[in-house]
Amino acid sequence: MRDYFTLMAGYNAWANARLLEACEALPAGAFTAERGGFFGSIAGTLNHLLVTDRIWTARLAGTPLPPYGLDTLLFDDLAQLRAARDVEDAGLVAYVAGLTDEACAAQFRWVRKADGVEVVGPLWKTLAHLFNHQTHHRGQAHDLIGQAGIAPPSLDLPVYQREAGV
Repeated sequence: MRDYFTLMAGYNAWANARLLEACEALPAGAFTAERGGFFGSIAGTLNHLLVTDRIWTARLAGTPLPPYGLDTLLFDDLAQLRAARDVEDAGLVAYVAGLTDEACAAQFRWVRKADGVEVVGPLWKTLAHLFNHQTHHRGQAHDLIGQAGIAPPSLDLPVYQREAGV
């Protein structure tokens, strides 16, 4: 499982960087413009991913959860969001690099923020959700970028594997 999550952490960082790079070509105002997405704008969607990753990394580290909600717009400035995303992705890559297969199989406990229910299961299930959640919302952002008139980049895993040599 560790090898799989190592691949996913690298892919996650690569895909996030590609989307944010594509956003640099957006016309003025397009990044924050309301587009009817689940989180409104491209900025809203990409901020949601950062917020949720910060929540998950806090859970993984056993530290207090950040105080913001899932729809918090932490950064409406693309450069600031990109810098924060780079830090978050580097942290996820480092976290996964420190795992063993045994750690992936070990029980992990966390509490749902919405209702206080404790969830218990193998760590690999939490990591699978974390990376799947990223893919889900990146797909939404990908579509919103296209709606803004920019050709969104390919985010296919084989493209990452070819470019990264993995």
